[in-house]
Amino acid sequence: MTILVLGMALWVLAHLFKRIAPARRAALGDKGKGMVAGVLLLSVLLIIIGYRTADFIPVYTPLAGMGHLNNLLMFGAIYLLGVGSSKGVLAAKLRHPMLMGVMVWGIAHLLVNGDLASLILFGGMIIWAKAEIIVINRSEGPWAKPEPGPKSKDIKLLGITLILYAIFAAIHTLLGHNPFMGTYG
Repeated sequence: MTILVLGMALWVLAHLFKRIAPARRAALGDKGKGMVAGVLLLSVLLIIIGYRTADFIPVYTPLAGMGHLNNLLMFGAIYLLGVGSSKGVLAAKLRHPMLMGVMVWGIAHLLVNGDLASLILFGGMIIWAKAEIIVINRSEGPWAKPEPGPKSKDIKLLGITLILYAIFAAIHTLLGHNPFMGTYG
């Protein structure tokens, strides 16, 4: 569990570094981007290793049938992750679509995973994303909404989301967690 917690701590610190210590981050210049990217890569590796090797310590029993809701929420989470880059209509309506996608991803996974490692990972990501939104809003002030793009970009994102969803489902199935079982409780 220590490896997972360390990975989560590095994830949070690397993402908040620019906001917590802006002068120090600015002083690093372009070297700082590489440093932050390296810390993020290390954090992801530690999170994966820590989560996969953590003992199963049950905290709560997920409700039966939550797999279906999880699958629906995951489709929405993947879509939200791409909204900011799609430059479609929805990109002009949501200030933090990627962070919102992370929160939906975390909630979806907590519906079907009731163990301590899942609470640390998915709950931690929800808390981080919400904190990131608050910090960004405070530091950047009011949001200047961009002009909406064409609906065709939102429709194209739906296709990309479907492909990514299938890839993620296949990976989960290969890892022994078939997301289409329907019930996990």
